[in-house]
Amino acid sequence: MTLILDGVSKVVGGQTHIHSTDLTLEKGTMNVLLGPTLAGKTSLMRLMAGLDAPTTGRILWNGEDVTGQRVQDRRVAMVYQQFINYPSMSVRDNIASPMKLMGVDRAEIDRRVREVAEMMRLTPMLDRRPLELSGGQQQRCALARALVKNAGLVLLDEPLANLDYKLREELRAEIPRIFEESGAIFVYATTEPEEALLLGGNTATLWQGRVTQFGATPTVYRRPVDATTARVFSDPPMNFLRVRKTGGTLSFGEGQSSLVPDAASELTDGDYLAGFRPNHVVLDRPVEGAMTFRTKLAVTEITGSETFVHLDHHGERWVGLVHGIRVLKPGQELVIHLDPAHVYVFTEDGALVSPASYAEAA
Repeated sequence: MTLILDGVSKVVGGQTHIHSTDLTLEKGTMNVLLGPTLAGKTSLMRLMAGLDAPTTGRILWNGEDVTGQRVQDRRVAMVYQQFINYPSMSVRDNIASPMKLMGVDRAEIDRRVREVAEMMRLTPMLDRRPLELSGGQQQRCALARALVKNAGLVLLDEPLANLDYKLREELRAEIPRIFEESGAIFVYATTEPEEALLLGGNTATLWQGRVTQFGATPTVYRRPVDATTARVFSDPPMNFLRVRKTGGTLSFGEGQSSLVPDAASELTDGDYLAGFRPNHVVLDRPVEGAMTFRTKLAVTEITGSETFVHLDHHGERWVGLVHGIRVLKPGQELVIHLDPAHVYVFTEDGALVSPASYAEAA
């Protein structure tokens, strides 16, 4: 069971929503679409489902061209962030509705409804109607309806965004196992890099309607092919600064330098772009060999056990993520430390030329 997007694009009113895209999704795999709002995640899923027709290209299902096939004739289930249920039906009938349409035996329907209701913690609510449920319970009902359908392709468009934290974390752990056992192709859209890492599987990063990279999630995270992918797969986005290569040295300004990584040793001397993730910014007790940079604090965001520090480095805006609650004053000077092992090197056009050495060792 394979879904292939072959040169698929979507143009609406002269605007390109999806640029030419080639993707192959295999049976029993989890495939995360990661990108900011309006990156094209929902547009791509609608093409996969058959809700929209591509402007160019083909969609193949198990080798069969289904580009013009109606969504009703495909084995597809889709769940949106905004839950959709039948308000006049009980939760039990909502969950059972796709199986009834497929003519499944009543005993089998009852068995599968009970099974998925238990998994979704909906058993006590089976006789209620959706409007009698909380928002989180209504979304679980919509998820349950997708699970019982036994679809070959399951598309989830930010389905956990409206759930409380505890249930969201539990379902993140359960969903991969559920769909791996079902053998379905699972496509999950999210704006959160952390969610992509938790779900695992494969990740396609999207930016302005383009798939910038697709592969095993840890690989895409550790070895982004370009600065755009690195920016997408970092929350907050990756920080950047200009560097110059001279012989075996990378100069970062302010007298800071490091040895050129082996992967970049053959590069010609010149200007490049260095990147580092916010969680690699250190305020206290730097490791031996760390570089130091003088910055000015713009603002802090305290999230509880961590603090985001927004920094101004000679006009460049950086963000650091540090542990603990930091009471700091806007405008004060902050000296930050950065381990060269956490630095990526890109060309000025953004192509990766040297991953961080910690990523190579991972």
